[in-house]
Amino acid sequence: MPRFIPDPEVLRLGEALAALRRERGLSQAEAGARLDMTSQGWGLYESGRRPGLFRPDVQRRLTGALDSTPEALALRLSGPSEATISALTVTGLEARGRGFDAPPAVGVTRFRLSNDALSPWASAGVVLEVRPGLWPRPGQGCVIEMKDGDVRARLFDREDASRIHVRGAGSLDGGETLDRAEIATVSAVIARREE
Repeated sequence: MPRFIPDPEVLRLGEALAALRRERGLSQAEAGARLDMTSQGWGLYESGRRPGLFRPDVQRRLTGALDSTPEALALRLSGPSEATISALTVTGLEARGRGFDAPPAVGVTRFRLSNDALSPWASAGVVLEVRPGLWPRPGQGCVIEMKDGDVRARLFDREDASRIHVRGAGSLDGGETLDRAEIATVSAVIARREE
């Protein structure tokens, strides 16, 4: 049986979709779940093995699940591919079986949890990688730096004009409401690491 070889243009479009998804801090499973799709189904689009990736309606659905637009996907596509960027800028990868640890992405800071306020989502000792300036989506972890110097790790719930609403991972109550005037920064968690 002949092996399937995706069209290079479809493959580039799939790579652009994958880069857009990673920018948003989503796994394939999380992105697919937003469309009632499995991680394998989403992965087929990213690998260029699912037809229809060039269709505008499909691009609107997929980029919409990433809180983005087909135009952002086109911009990603017009630049150098992520593989080219990685080959030029990433050095020092160390193999560990099937996985590897890459150097942290530029602009990413780390925050180690000192308590179990986010358990079972993340417990004490877990290192959260956060991207300053990236606003969290509902249900995503975030690190909030207050103007008084207090730093809080929470799950983002929702926002309005004057407040943001957050909660601990296991909280059954209404969570916590913070005034925007008291907040210095809010940064989305893009990875959790057991170290």
